[in-house]
Amino acid sequence: MLPLREQRELLITTIADLLDGVRHVAVGASSPIPAAGAMLLRARNEACGKAAVRISILGSAQHNFFTNGTIEIFDCAAQGRIDAFFLGGGQIDGSGNINLVGTGGYPQSQVRWPGSFGSAYLYHLVPRVILFRTEHSPRVLVPKVDFVSAAATTPEVPRRGGPHALLTNMALFAFDRGRARFGLRSVHPGFSATDVSDNTGFDYDTPDIVPATPAPDTATLDLLRGRILDELAETYPAFANSMAEAA
Repeated sequence: MLPLREQRELLITTIADLLDGVRHVAVGASSPIPAAGAMLLRARNEACGKAAVRISILGSAQHNFFTNGTIEIFDCAAQGRIDAFFLGGGQIDGSGNINLVGTGGYPQSQVRWPGSFGSAYLYHLVPRVILFRTEHSPRVLVPKVDFVSAAATTPEVPRRGGPHALLTNMALFAFDRGRARFGLRSVHPGFSATDVSDNTGFDYDTPDIVPATPAPDTATLDLLRGRILDELAETYPAFANSMAEAA
């Protein structure tokens, strides 16, 4: 397994790759790794003259043009002006549904989580939703969620939003919306396809040869350990400090 800083840098780089081509990325207030991935994409685009990337980080003064919090982000999503967003869940199932409410039968849940908030709304509207969890285990990646906070697909209702990929500390999965099913895309260094299978509670497609998730190159590491770390410090000072101290 990679050291913690290298694990995080791999995830950040993978997120930037998954965001390639988007114009506006929205990020939650407690999501330093997704935010860093969006910042890395912005820096890359600026360096090679590609289209500018707008980043909206809730809770940030520097990286957020909204003035009225989540109300505006919901309006922006409804207007089709957010291209990518990140969602997690206490449970994520093989059909891409997420559970943010709790385990067991609702409302007598055995464990309660913060709640769905706007997850179902944004999942329905944002074209490229990346599911992100740093814990890859059978208790998180389950055959079927106990409660559907946000449905990945709704055949009965037209939608433009839904899951694009699932990224964990162990692997990257692509999502096939037509089949409502994940496919293993790559495994991170330090893990094997067997490790992924042993720690995933749902079925998924696996290629004959499973590639390794590409590690960041030298130019990317220079950005991550310089400009991106400086930008992160405004909204996520504790995370930025921990990354700097690990150097």
